[in-house]
Amino acid sequence: MTDVLVQLSNVSKAFAGVKALQDVSLTIRKGEIHCLVGENGSGKSTLIKIIAGVVAPDEGQIVINGKLFPVLHPIDAIHEGIQIIYQDFSLFPNLTVAENIALSSQLAQGRRFVDWGEVRQIARQALDRIHVKLDLDAPVEQVSVANKQLIAISRALVHNARLIVMDEPTTALTRREVRSLFAVIKKLQQDGVATLFVSHKLNEVLEIADRMLILRNGRTVIDADAREFDQARLAYYMTGRQIDESGYEYRRPPNGQTPLLRVEHLALPGSFVDVSFELYPGEIVGLAGLLGSGRTELGLALYGIHPARSGTIAFEGKRVRIDSVQDAVKLGIGYVPEDRLTEGLFLPQSITRNIVVRTIDHLVGALGLTKPRDLVQHAQFWINALNIKTRSPELPVQTLSGGNQQRVVLAKWLASSPKMLILNGPTVGVDIGSKSEIHAIMKRLASQGMALLVISDDMPELLHTCNRILLMKRGRLVEQLSSQSTSEDELTRKVTED
Repeated sequence: MTDVLVQLSNVSKAFAGVKALQDVSLTIRKGEIHCLVGENGSGKSTLIKIIAGVVAPDEGQIVINGKLFPVLHPIDAIHEGIQIIYQDFSLFPNLTVAENIALSSQLAQGRRFVDWGEVRQIARQALDRIHVKLDLDAPVEQVSVANKQLIAISRALVHNARLIVMDEPTTALTRREVRSLFAVIKKLQQDGVATLFVSHKLNEVLEIADRMLILRNGRTVIDADAREFDQARLAYYMTGRQIDESGYEYRRPPNGQTPLLRVEHLALPGSFVDVSFELYPGEIVGLAGLLGSGRTELGLALYGIHPARSGTIAFEGKRVRIDSVQDAVKLGIGYVPEDRLTEGLFLPQSITRNIVVRTIDHLVGALGLTKPRDLVQHAQFWINALNIKTRSPELPVQTLSGGNQQRVVLAKWLASSPKMLILNGPTVGVDIGSKSEIHAIMKRLASQGMALLVISDDMPELLHTCNRILLMKRGRLVEQLSSQSTSEDELTRKVTED
C-alpha cells in the first residue's frame, strides 16, 4: 500500500435525487497512468470533482497519501499534490507563458511584490522538466492549443503535482501533437508523477494506459490492467453493446454519370493550390491531413466562407461560383463546423429554435407569423429521427450532451434537405456510443443519395465512414486512397510523414 497515492472506496453521489455515482472505488498508484473512460453521463466529471475536493461524496471514503479525509477541500487536494487540467486549461490569455506558469506560486507564498526574474526562472525550470522550449514572453492567447496544454502541465508541476488529472486533453490536438503529449506523460511517469487520463478516444486510451476504470451510468463496470482490453472490448464495456465498425459500402455510379460536385484547379493563395476532385451523390469522401495542410480551408472555400480565388467549381453539371455562404446554401450545400459550441449552435436558445433556424421561412404563415406549435412539431420530428435525447424540445441546447448537441446541428441542416454536407470533425468530443450513432446517420444519409465531405483527424473515423479518402499536404491534394484497401497504420503514416 505504500505506493498508493489516491484511494476512493465505495463512493456515491446524488444530485437532486439522481445518482451520479454509486459505490465506485478507484486506486491510483504513484507514477501510474490510469485512464477513466465512459460515455457522457457515466459519472466521470463527478468523480474528478470529488478527487479535486470540489464535490463532497454522500458516501464513501477518500484516502490521499495515506491520510483519511472525512471532508476534502480543494486546498487540501492541492496540498496533497493533486492538480486538475480541465478542457479549457484555465489559463489567462492576456498573460505571458511565464506568468501563467509561475505567478500562482508567488501568490501562494503571500508575496507583496513580484520577483520577475524568479518568475522566469520557475517557468523555465518547469518547462525544462518536460523537455519543452517555449517563448516565455509570448501571450498565451497567441500560442497553439498543444502548447497551452504543456503550459498547464508545467504550472501543475510548479505546485509539486503528484497526480495530474487531464480531462479530454487531446480533443483539439493533431496526431503529432498527441504523440508529443504522450511523451511528456511518460516523462512524468519516470519522475513518479501519476496521471488520470480522461478521454473518449479509445485508440489513445489503449496506447497510453497502464490501468483502466470504466464507468457506465454512475457504476463501475470494470477496473483492470489495460493489457486486458482491445478497442472492441473497451467499447462494449463502455456502452453495453457491440459497436458496428463496418465500413461504408458505396455503389459506384455508371460510367458517364455527372458528379454532384466537380472541382478543378481550385486555389486560395496561402491555403491551398491546384486542387481537383469529384464527389458523387451517395458518396462519403474524407479529407485527411495535418493542421495547416489546407483541408479545413478547402471545406470553408466550398462553403463560401473563404472563397477560392481561381479554378472552377461545377455543381450538378453546371459551372457555379461560390463567393458567399448564401451561394453555397442556395446550391444545397450545408456545413457542420468543428466547434459546434461557438459556430454551430445558439447555446442559450431552445433545441427547437436551433433546429428550425435554417427553415423558419418555410414555417411562416400568411401574416408573416409562426405558430409555436408548428415549430415544436417540426423540431420534434428531427428529435425523433436523430434520436436526440432530451426531456423537452424547449430546453436550452446547452443542457444536452456533446453527442446530442452534434445531432441538433445535423438536424438543423437536414431540415433544409441539402444535397451535400461538409462535416468538419463530425464527432469531436463525442463519446463512443454517440459517435457510432452519428456514423450510422452519416451512412444512412449517403445511402439516400446525399454527398458527404468529411474533414477529420480521426483515422478510424475516416476509414469506417468514407468510401475514399483525399490526402492533403502543404495545400495540395497529393493522393487518393481507398478505405477498403488502406489500414489505419498506413493512413496515419501517410498523413504524418513529411
